[in-house]
Amino acid sequence: MEHYIALFRGINVGGHSKLPMTELVKILEGLGAQEVRTYIQSGNAVFQHKEMDTEAFSKSISLEVEKQCGFAPKVLLLTEEELDRAIDENPFPVPEGDESTMHLGFLAAEPENVDFEKLSALKIESEHFCLTPKVFYLYAPDGVGKSKLAAGAEKIIGVDMTDRNWNTVCKLKEMIGNR
Repeated sequence: MEHYIALFRGINVGGHSKLPMTELVKILEGLGAQEVRTYIQSGNAVFQHKEMDTEAFSKSISLEVEKQCGFAPKVLLLTEEELDRAIDENPFPVPEGDESTMHLGFLAAEPENVDFEKLSALKIESEHFCLTPKVFYLYAPDGVGKSKLAAGAEKIIGVDMTDRNWNTVCKLKEMIGNR
């Protein structure tokens, strides 16, 4: 059995696309996932499953949520190895006590023809970013809620992205280790 991380996009935000975590656990278990655990209501789950095609399984999850809840969320599945690599390759020091300033945007596909000038034009002096084939790293000490770079990066990068702060990424890793 392999460990996987499911990152859901846009659920339980502002009263829309409601998916209680107890229902999410049942949906994942119904699709063959084992030892399912969730973290916060915004759609993070870790589980075990036999080795699989993550892209096909993420589509299966989305279709099952649509069948049971009436909406089809975007779901990005990561392997434990991909999560470890994202953590290990973080190019920025994480400020102790304020880990929420470091964000990882997990990419659904490898971006092509990214306009780095446009990305750079959106950032303010205190922000730093790095784009790898699978992750958009963003250090935003003034907060991502105020960041034009955070708001515009996905469109410029040109692939679906789901963002998690460093606290959440580390918690997901911890949850895998605490099985």
